[in-house]
Amino acid sequence: MRRTTSGALVVAVGGALGAVTRWALTEAFPASPGEFPWTVFVINVVGSALLASLPLLPAARNRWWVGLFIGTGVLGGFTTMSAASVDTFVLLDGDHVATAAAYCLGTLAAALAAVLVVNRRVTLVERTRAEDEGWDE
Repeated sequence: MRRTTSGALVVAVGGALGAVTRWALTEAFPASPGEFPWTVFVINVVGSALLASLPLLPAARNRWWVGLFIGTGVLGGFTTMSAASVDTFVLLDGDHVATAAAYCLGTLAAALAAVLVVNRRVTLVERTRAEDEGWDE
């Protein structure tokens, strides 16, 4: 029970940090109506790559709370596929169909590509070590 409560607190603090960082970036680099929302796009792609590389971080494998804090918390709050969905619908509502399609499909493709790039950079030895150390427990 104690670890569950601590885990929830760690995720909440990390999530708040990630969400505030995302908000600050979208405020600093807003997309004009009808424009490709580059800020959220980059946030989601970078966040996906960082999340995929989390098992390589020794601290995430050796301390139960680090993966929760960084992965579920910070990166979960930082990335936002829901904002990408809203951005897509706003583009569609503004009759920017081509931009909406490029944004929607581009976000998914680029995020998956980022994960695949990280995955290819991880050796079998590193992946096995991460799994053996129980990073995902």
